[in-house]
Amino acid sequence: MDPIKILESKSPLRWKYDEEADVLYVAVGNPRKALGADIGDGVIVRYDEQKKEVVGLTILGFKARTLQSITKAN
Repeated sequence: MDPIKILESKSPLRWKYDEEADVLYVAVGNPRKALGADIGDGVIVRYDEQKKEVVGLTILGFKARTLQSITKAN
């Protein structure tokens, strides 16, 4: 299996938060078509199969997770 490139691109990270769905979308450069791989715990890695590189992340329940983590920390 060929190695997958992770954050080797010089492209800026872009993000969009959907408050209604509580989902954070993170893209390396401009969002583009990609395959998604559910890596568990509500995190989906998006990657370009041809270029063998990660092109984004989708994090489900982002606000809820963040608030829960902050509450536990205090």
